[in-house]
Amino acid sequence: MRFRPLILLAVTGLALSACSAGSLGSSDDEGGGKVALSFLVDNSEDAARIGEQLARDFTAANPDITVKVETRPQGAEGDNLIKTRLSTGDMTDVFQYNSGSLFQALAPQKNLVSLDDQPWVGHLDDNFRTTVSTGGRTYGAPWGGFIAGAIMYNKAVYARLGLQVPKTWAAFMANNARIKAAGIAPVIQTYQDTWTSQLFVLGDFHNVTAAEPDFPARYTRNQARYATSPAALKGFRHLQEVHDAGYLNKDFASAKFDDGLKKLARGEGAHYPMLSSAVSTIVANYPQQAGDIGLFAIPSDDAARNGLTVWSPAGVYIPTSTAGAKLDAARKFLAFIASPAGCASTGTASTPVGPYAVKGCRLPADVTQVAKDTQQYLDRPGGSSLALEFLSPIKGPALEQITVEVGSGIRPAADGAALYDQDVRKQAQQLGLEGW
Repeated sequence: MRFRPLILLAVTGLALSACSAGSLGSSDDEGGGKVALSFLVDNSEDAARIGEQLARDFTAANPDITVKVETRPQGAEGDNLIKTRLSTGDMTDVFQYNSGSLFQALAPQKNLVSLDDQPWVGHLDDNFRTTVSTGGRTYGAPWGGFIAGAIMYNKAVYARLGLQVPKTWAAFMANNARIKAAGIAPVIQTYQDTWTSQLFVLGDFHNVTAAEPDFPARYTRNQARYATSPAALKGFRHLQEVHDAGYLNKDFASAKFDDGLKKLARGEGAHYPMLSSAVSTIVANYPQQAGDIGLFAIPSDDAARNGLTVWSPAGVYIPTSTAGAKLDAARKFLAFIASPAGCASTGTASTPVGPYAVKGCRLPADVTQVAKDTQQYLDRPGGSSLALEFLSPIKGPALEQITVEVGSGIRPAADGAALYDQDVRKQAQQLGLEGW
């Protein structure tokens, strides 16, 4: 299950018309040896803008192929539409959709064209390729960049207090003590928007797999649990520890997401566990302070293995209903998307909030420090890994309520982890997974 509230931070939901005014062709066959592709994207403003830019730039380089951009609803309605059109053979020639578990739900081996014979597949980031592959085959090109689940921090506060970015939890807590002594809230939490409470758990997953590499597989088979895994339990313990130490902003129970970003931007708080895509809101609302905001991975017990948890970009896919000249054109289109030229096209339409998933694609010089900090982790071997939701279909619906309770001192960390293990059991049974 994709964690929609977090991922939707990266885009703005705005319904658009079913097809774009800037489309380059309206018929399937334009004649004269030209091929017209239909391209379906979600109806967010950002997605439509990127789709249009990719279509224009691709056709400029391939004048014998035109691309018509169409849009679909987001959320469950969009999921159902995708599945219905695939099952009836009525899908567009190319379409954009989630990676990870929702991609797996499309029955890729039946409904999508394998891309392993395409040279560009070897240039995909390994984290991304994992999320668009099944049965040893790869089916998607990346749509946009990675998002990190980490700690956004105020670099101006760090500079003023002479602090260094921590890699261990002990160093992080020592920084918090100095920040509190300076009269600044060390850790911002915004529990009025309950979904924001989950980052200490979800963003810590790189550290879980660094300690227990087989945790995702065992977790999916009901052979590992948060309450009994020392590594997985630490995310819940972190929530409890920052609360019990008095390191939270005084209004943590009533503050909302926008309040948290304001406190971070103004230096009223030093750390905010959050998705890196939130920096786009800071850029929009606090442009003068946006340069003060950086990012570091949630610290672990082992500095040598500390790294970043990332959420994969969505994918662009070709349905098996695309054939003949259209299939050849669709392959060329995906090759363009998964190239430095395609990355540049995407960046022209929408300022990147995180690193691209194609080797050789570099972020523009004027991106945020948050994006640059994220890139450094992806560039380092072993410096990043996927969030659990891309490695297992199991995610209980009550996590955000449980993390609010633990982070508010209402429920001990161990009890919260055990309760969450009960919560995921219900979902695993609904999915019919073995071992549950």
